[in-house]
Amino acid sequence: MHSHVTIIGAGLGGLTLARVLHVHGIQATVYEAEPSPQSRLQGGMLDIHDYNGQLAVEAAGLMDEFRGLVLEGREAMRIIGRDGTVLFDKADDGTGGRPEVQRGDLRQLLIDSLPDGTIRWGHKVSSARTVAEGLHHVEFTNGTRTVTSLLVGADGAWSRIRPLLTDATPEYAGTSFVETYLFDAGTRHPGAAKAVGGGTMIAPAKGKGINAHREAGDTLHSYVIFDEPLDWFAAHDVTDAAVVAREFDGWAPELLALITDSDTTPVWRPHYTLPPGLRWERVPGVTLVGDAAHLKAPDGEGANQAMLDGAELGAALAGHSDVEAALADYEQAMFTRVETPMADEDLLKSLFGDDTPQVVIDLFTEQNAEAPGR
Repeated sequence: MHSHVTIIGAGLGGLTLARVLHVHGIQATVYEAEPSPQSRLQGGMLDIHDYNGQLAVEAAGLMDEFRGLVLEGREAMRIIGRDGTVLFDKADDGTGGRPEVQRGDLRQLLIDSLPDGTIRWGHKVSSARTVAEGLHHVEFTNGTRTVTSLLVGADGAWSRIRPLLTDATPEYAGTSFVETYLFDAGTRHPGAAKAVGGGTMIAPAKGKGINAHREAGDTLHSYVIFDEPLDWFAAHDVTDAAVVAREFDGWAPELLALITDSDTTPVWRPHYTLPPGLRWERVPGVTLVGDAAHLKAPDGEGANQAMLDGAELGAALAGHSDVEAALADYEQAMFTRVETPMADEDLLKSLFGDDTPQVVIDLFTEQNAEAPGR
């Protein structure tokens, strides 16, 4: 009989772990800093891949419900030059293997799949410490505390559980997003809506670019990308759309509209990363999933890897009578998996290089020729 599992963080990784444990009859409690599921926006679209994220959904027994969340047509992809010329255009033919869903919808699906009371909202960790071998004490800012023999940090980039395992801390990755939203785009922003098309649009240039996604409800969610150091942002107020747009002087009006016509104040999202290949020695009774374990700048894999972490850890705990053996097996498999380069890494490295956008077009064309079903 396994000990009760204490999970810190109700993101996709922590919730997937809790759900897989529930499927196997293992009890868990999830402690989440946010006061409620609706306390903040949960980000934009996620493409859930058939080689990692969907495996986690399957392990959670939620594939039918997941299919009901998929936004049809959103796997369409186009690349646009700074003058607005469409350089590459691929329709969503339903064979891509990476269906798009809203992050908030996926998170709510996982929340709804758990027994009432599994998630303790409004529990932000103030401290965590090991009080004996295999026994861990967690205090929360609301004055409550818990002691557990099986603790999982699913609490993201700035994890309060990670220091129990390693001294590694995130460092700035050298890139940032500035987020904007255009609502009712088809009627209120037709030029931008036409440029983005039905799925994802990439407009890359050396050191910067504009990416946009068509989300549910005719919303265009854009990520203006800057390959700049932190002190550059200290000197440029990127919460001012006019300041952001000046960096794209001369670009096509329909692309600039994704910045200047934003219905929300632009939000700066600096990216941080943990040391590549981070590993730690086995510490009894505690481990990590998702960004807490292997934070990277956005590469399309973060949410998928976090969910697969949760699913694989849940399966390991369910499949071992020895908790420490389960944690050791999970960690070794996770370390190896996240160190294995994904097929898209060359594409991501090329997005803002000297030869963009042609090198990006060549890579997409090559991928489509080699793997028409992906």
